[in-house]
Amino acid sequence: MSKTSRRGKTTQFENLSPKKRHTLVGEFCFFLKHNKKWWLLPILLVLLFLSLIILLGGSAIGPFIYPFF
Repeated sequence: MSKTSRRGKTTQFENLSPKKRHTLVGEFCFFLKHNKKWWLLPILLVLLFLSLIILLGGSAIGPFIYPFF
């Protein structure tokens, strides 16, 4: 089947595909909402906070973070 004969027609696969692409955060929120895995949210927040502390610990702000530990 050539491309010209299919122009203007949509297949079933194209109809089932989502119209808008979601971001990573949007997909994660969708996953939490529909699978009821709300216990993952505090784990993710703690990991993000620790990574921020490690990132800032290696920079000029590092001496100000040491009293927290």
